[in-house]
Amino acid sequence: MDRENIQKANRIWDSVLGKVELEIPKPSYDTWLRSTRGISCSSDEFIVETPNAFTAQYLEDRMLDMLEQELRAILEFGIKLKFTVANEIANEQSYGEDPSTTPYSRNEQTAKYTTANDALFEERVSEHQLRSHVGLNNFNAKYTFENFIVGNSNQLAYAGAQAVSENPGDTFNPLVIHSPVGLGKTHLLQAIGHKTKAKGLVTLYVTSEEFTNQYVMAIQSGQTEEFRDKYRKVDVLLIDDIQFLIGKEQTQEGFFHTFNSLHVENKQIVVASDRHISELKTLESRITSRLAGGLVADIQVPQLETRVAILNGKVQQRRYEIPKEVIEFLGERIQSNIRELEGLLNRVVAWAQFRDEPVTIESVKRMIGDSQISTKKPISDSTIISEVSNYFGVTSDEIIGPRRSKSYLLPRQVTMFLLREETSLSLSAIGKILGGRDHSTVIHGHEKVASLINSDHKLRSDVLAIRNNLTS
Repeated sequence: MDRENIQKANRIWDSVLGKVELEIPKPSYDTWLRSTRGISCSSDEFIVETPNAFTAQYLEDRMLDMLEQELRAILEFGIKLKFTVANEIANEQSYGEDPSTTPYSRNEQTAKYTTANDALFEERVSEHQLRSHVGLNNFNAKYTFENFIVGNSNQLAYAGAQAVSENPGDTFNPLVIHSPVGLGKTHLLQAIGHKTKAKGLVTLYVTSEEFTNQYVMAIQSGQTEEFRDKYRKVDVLLIDDIQFLIGKEQTQEGFFHTFNSLHVENKQIVVASDRHISELKTLESRITSRLAGGLVADIQVPQLETRVAILNGKVQQRRYEIPKEVIEFLGERIQSNIRELEGLLNRVVAWAQFRDEPVTIESVKRMIGDSQISTKKPISDSTIISEVSNYFGVTSDEIIGPRRSKSYLLPRQVTMFLLREETSLSLSAIGKILGGRDHSTVIHGHEKVASLINSDHKLRSDVLAIRNNLTS
């Protein structure tokens, strides 16, 4: 395959991912898109390589339209998107038997077109991926302390991360870093991982979603002892997105005992969250109490000088040629999210390369337009519940409570719909916030409102009004 074409395709796909990453929940992006890359681009077809057949199937069935739309917006012409599998022959051999006899047969993949089997399909794909990657620490080479831009907004979190890297287990244990999405939490966790691993320490980085899935699988397969050994032998445990550590009580029980075991032995624990631990209603109080016993450091929205410094760092890393005034212009336009900054920078560079024209403020204005600049801030679950209760004239306790009368049922289902649409909370997390309801109840509530707003103009108007209140 032509090397130049591969490089071109990869640059284009990076630009697509830079945009898509801003539009979907982080766990979905990490699971399905982070390990993909563009490998071929022609006048009518664009080929993307995926790590396995399950990812390719999922992307084709669930995200094809969205990804093709973003791809066409960047290239400015119609093109078909195709997914292929890396090392497909080797992967098939590793499964051993005829693919039709494996747990992931075509028949089971086809079954995902029903709502019930949707969840089963995703669960089994996740299980396969977790088994394939158990014990791996895929530290991103870009996420180091040297590449982290320090400003007034993140000084404490940076200092805390440096301190635990130098003396893991001795100071600030546990270390909790919290901030809205896209401000550098994962960067700091990975930087700690790089430094402690270089010291020869056993360092494990996982998301809480991975921790949960591995723990559940260990219980189902009778391998809880192996699970405990894996986690309790580490010197440094880095857990990202702790807000997703929800669902079954036994999962939090597993985390609680793992935490205690490591803490007693002065092993370092670092946790990242999208909100202060006092706001983590999905976690048991004894867990939040343990987390509060160390250093809790937040990362605020970066000031203009920090945003410009971040953009300059990205430009130097990737050897882009961007005028100073354009960098300052981009820094002024995106204020709430570093990930959005990087995504916008990638789009500007890709657009300029494909049109073969210099990057100027005027060209950037034509490309992005005012409507494509997002300063949207994350909406908390408590804000959504409060806004729905105010709109419908019921209390928050009535929305969360057990009563099923019609006057409470509709507001509760609208709350489920908005929590699913406006936050990155999982179904289980939403159910727990709404009085400990099952995830299937949340699915039903969301689908009910999603279906009715297409035919019920009153309900559509109500939902739009609440959304406007949330974003105003």
